[in-house]
Amino acid sequence: MNRKRVMTTLAAAATLGMLMAGCANTAAPEGGSSSEGGGGAAVNIPALTTIDTPKDAVLPAGDGKATCPATTTLAYVGAQTGPNAQLGINIFNGVQLAINEHNAANADCQVVFKKFDTEGDPNKATGPVTQATKEEGIIGVVGLPFSGESKATGNIFEQVKLVHVTPAATNPDLTNNGWTTFFRGLGNDAVQGPAAAKFMTGKLEAKKVYIVQDDSEYGIGLGKTTAEGLGDALVGTDKVTQGQKDFSATISKIMNSKADAVFYSGYYAEGAPFDQQLVNKGYKGTFIGPDGLKDDQFIKQAGDASANAYFTCPCIPGELLPTFAKDYKALAGIDPGTYSIEGYDAATVLLSGIDAGNQDRASLLEWVKTYDKDGLSKHYKWNDKGELQAPTVYGYKTENGKIVPIGPIGE
Repeated sequence: MNRKRVMTTLAAAATLGMLMAGCANTAAPEGGSSSEGGGGAAVNIPALTTIDTPKDAVLPAGDGKATCPATTTLAYVGAQTGPNAQLGINIFNGVQLAINEHNAANADCQVVFKKFDTEGDPNKATGPVTQATKEEGIIGVVGLPFSGESKATGNIFEQVKLVHVTPAATNPDLTNNGWTTFFRGLGNDAVQGPAAAKFMTGKLEAKKVYIVQDDSEYGIGLGKTTAEGLGDALVGTDKVTQGQKDFSATISKIMNSKADAVFYSGYYAEGAPFDQQLVNKGYKGTFIGPDGLKDDQFIKQAGDASANAYFTCPCIPGELLPTFAKDYKALAGIDPGTYSIEGYDAATVLLSGIDAGNQDRASLLEWVKTYDKDGLSKHYKWNDKGELQAPTVYGYKTENGKIVPIGPIGE
């Protein structure tokens, strides 16, 4: 499916017009170019303000006629606590909303929802996953959000043939393990990395890019594919670790490289203080983070330094879908975040299978394998490895202390 149809004609025309004009440089950022670090010129990319709801999207309520056993259960397995918990909480809330809407419409099929906390830690995830797989009533799972924990637990799901749809784990190698139960509900980093590279050298007009990656499966994989896409624009790379607090050594290398853009391949727990320290050292260039950074927690933790930040994400801005955004905020008390709508869609795929009579693990797995329908965020149809066809990557920017979408990138 061509996901450009989700953009309104007006928004698409405005964005295209800006890009055709080359995203012309305007005034230099406040403070101008730094002699110690990169000093790129500001680029005016307009925010995307509206998208259309796909008219044929499958919704959780279905036709309201479903029947199922009282033990029918879906589970969320992933971070609810830990340093990057908000990315998991966004997903959990989306799943909860979908199940609430389904159960409200289907009096004779009240799907039970259980959650298991992994803290986002590969070393801790095997216990909760094992527990979930041993509960016979659980016939489908949404999760796990992070690539490291997905890698550590994929075989556990496979042994019991329990279908699981991740709305967030993007390491490309996850679908090369021979698993038949793993499905990725978004584009992987073999898609995001090149798109991020094209975004930086194209729309952001970066001439010299420095890549910093953490030591997670996610950070390593995305750092590699992004570096490959940059070619001669890559002026340096460095590695940091999860939990690191002091980034001065890496910042010194960036300053010496004269990079006008820095891409951080990792999560917001380290990305936010890294950006803050970078700006405090006088860096005047652009800071770019992937989906692992694209959360309001990054803004809160980086403070004013976050004003230099752009983001890439194989996720649609669910906050621009009025009905979804209103219902999500009524449930969670906050606007939809990164992967909220992907969590909602993943749950909807499983719920629609239950409604169609696929009420055991084997039949629900087969349902997902042959699924071919629109969700709110994209078209869901998987290949034999569990990868979606034709995924799209979106760009986002910081504007007035909020993360706002700017439309598809890398196309």
